[in-house]
Amino acid sequence: MKQYLLLNGPNINMTGLRETGVYGKKTYEDLVSGMLDDAARSGCSLRVVQSNSEGALIDAIQQAYFDGLDGIIFNPGGYTHTSVALHDAIASVPIPTIEVHMSNIHAREEVRHHSMTASACRGQIVGLGFLGYHLALQALIQTGDDKA
Repeated sequence: MKQYLLLNGPNINMTGLRETGVYGKKTYEDLVSGMLDDAARSGCSLRVVQSNSEGALIDAIQQAYFDGLDGIIFNPGGYTHTSVALHDAIASVPIPTIEVHMSNIHAREEVRHHSMTASACRGQIVGLGFLGYHLALQALIQTGDDKA
């Protein structure tokens, strides 16, 4: 059975409570529950990690490699725009990773327009809310180890 990592960075755990005009009123628990259901329906499993600490996110990426996981769905939160270390962690493991953002980071404040992590990822999905996470899971399932 394929196993994937759902990895969320800082403040994603506050989804549904913070900036509801940007992120909506569905909660982080709603996101996780929906993703676990989607994974089960798709015949795979999902490990879920959320951390507000950059080092813990790096540890989770490295652990995914050592545990033989098949892919990573990653919302780095605010670290997207600042963390060379997260970029390097993604690039250091041969695991397909898709970066996801609930909001369209390219339509927000200018500081959010550039992703430090995207170039190490297979792809990036932005602006589709929770749907972006589900699309990322399906993309990983369908593309597997393809380099495309």
